[in-house]
Amino acid sequence: MKKTLFFVTLILGAASSLIAQKPQMGGSSTGEAKTYSTRRTIGIVDEKARAIYEDATANTGLVNFRCVSGNAEKNYIIETTACTVAVFDYDNDGKPDIYLLNGSTMNAERGKEKPAKSALFRNLGNWKFEDVTEKAGVANERWGMGAAVADYDNDGDADLFVANYGTSRLYRNNGNGTFTDVAEKVGLAIKGWHTGATFGDYDKDGRVDLFVPAYLDFDFNNLPPSPADSKEMSGAANPCQFRAQPVMCGPRGLKGAKDRLFRQKTDGTFEDASVKAGVTDEGDYYGFSSVFIDVDDDRDLDLLVVNDSTPKQLYINKGDGTFEETGYASGIALNENGREQAGMGLAVGDYDNDGRVDFHITNFSDDSNTLYRNDGGGNFSDITFQAGLGEPTIPFLGWGTAFFDFDNDGWKDVIVANGHVYPAVDNFQWGTSYAQQMLLFKNTKSASGGQTRFERIAAAPNSGLAKSFNARGMAIADFDQDGKLDVVTANSGAVPTLLRNVSESKNNWLRIKLIGDVAKKTPKDAIGSTVFVTIGKLRQRFDSTSGANYASQDEQTIHVGLGDATKIDKLEVVWANGQIEIFPVEAINKLLTLKQNDKVK
Repeated sequence: MKKTLFFVTLILGAASSLIAQKPQMGGSSTGEAKTYSTRRTIGIVDEKARAIYEDATANTGLVNFRCVSGNAEKNYIIETTACTVAVFDYDNDGKPDIYLLNGSTMNAERGKEKPAKSALFRNLGNWKFEDVTEKAGVANERWGMGAAVADYDNDGDADLFVANYGTSRLYRNNGNGTFTDVAEKVGLAIKGWHTGATFGDYDKDGRVDLFVPAYLDFDFNNLPPSPADSKEMSGAANPCQFRAQPVMCGPRGLKGAKDRLFRQKTDGTFEDASVKAGVTDEGDYYGFSSVFIDVDDDRDLDLLVVNDSTPKQLYINKGDGTFEETGYASGIALNENGREQAGMGLAVGDYDNDGRVDFHITNFSDDSNTLYRNDGGGNFSDITFQAGLGEPTIPFLGWGTAFFDFDNDGWKDVIVANGHVYPAVDNFQWGTSYAQQMLLFKNTKSASGGQTRFERIAAAPNSGLAKSFNARGMAIADFDQDGKLDVVTANSGAVPTLLRNVSESKNNWLRIKLIGDVAKKTPKDAIGSTVFVTIGKLRQRFDSTSGANYASQDEQTIHVGLGDATKIDKLEVVWANGQIEIFPVEAINKLLTLKQNDKVK
């Protein structure tokens, strides 16, 4: 209760003096950071802050893409969740490319207009991107909801799974700049409303499997009430309201849908293994994001599922092809107050450098995001407020999120993409807004040496972080290969945002590409492998994963911040098949390719 009162006092105090003004894109004359709330945006800008990210979108070619997500009024929940992104090097030229997954409209679903097209942008270098969608054959032209990447057929080319409302697709990379949708052929042309999938070899046979969360059993022929209906209905008759304003309904009160786990067989097709493996989603929860990851460090992949308005699920791999669901027992199903939250996005990483993987999960506005610390033994603690990630996130509605080291100091920071689902919130006098800033939190552990805490970084005026938009999916990548991590967001009803890292950090770095030995039952792209990098007393952990974030895909090259260290004492790879190899590192500030059972390149 004290947390809520503090939030209300903070926001009302700021709003009372600023609500009648135009959006403030600078701080006070003294350079003091200022929290502001207007009818258009909320955020913090500091006149004395240095720019960390600049908006590089304008000259990249990405401005020619606009993500469609229903109508502007957002009368139905299906119009609020689309617009995600996958970053991967589809043509193996060493530069990360961008796939922007488009949504659709109610009219398109009813055959009254053409569906929107998704777009693949090839990275040409020097912050230029070329639209190669038609040549590549990945327009999708369905209501796209999520994307995940892996080399499912172990041929050395990254493939793309697209989760749709309707029928999903598996785009097999042909190795010549084109893709073929083989979903029907391999058994993945699943129908329904599917979201943030993840690839991973859970049975350790050398072939990646696929988990696909499902959100709602949404029927266009039996739509829930909408804000438009309120004109003809009394307030009592319309159950869906937010702060006494009529809004779209859901997900609560609507029927959930079952997640599905697909095991890849020796012939490259997939079989539904949900029941056999014990991943049956008995509660029909509202699934959004997921990841295969080794939670308990027993060298097989577990599975975390983030659900909207229902408990999160943690499936622990028992090593015999089955899982045990431990969400409640592990402490990750609910927050520290024992409440379900509206989980959206999922960050995966060892933020405190203790060798165990942790999670950051984004939630709805008027609630905080949640940081789960891995205490070992499959147990987690919610330390959100102790770590400084509670109060600042309450006014925001979070989607994409990631642990990443933006300043290369060896400690993973946190970034969050935000945007509301109710356009009506811009009619309110306080508390939140439809378009929202991104949030960047610096991990201060390296400076303090004590408990890990995150400090929100105020945006410099006119910088990329000062701008507000209605973001959904997000991906992290080094687009210009300068050793600093950049960001791309997919924005609802708008063009994407490409943020270039222009921080003044001079810290060293190393980028690592893993190539697995298929003959030893490690997937070719080494999904499910873990890298440990030791510098003196500091030991960092990095996991090669598919999916997570918010139904989006980060660049899968591992990025290691080294601080001011000029050499690495130890680089250890735990391959997906459990084999451990130690590799020499003769130079830093470069890309290092590590091939299982082979020499360093």
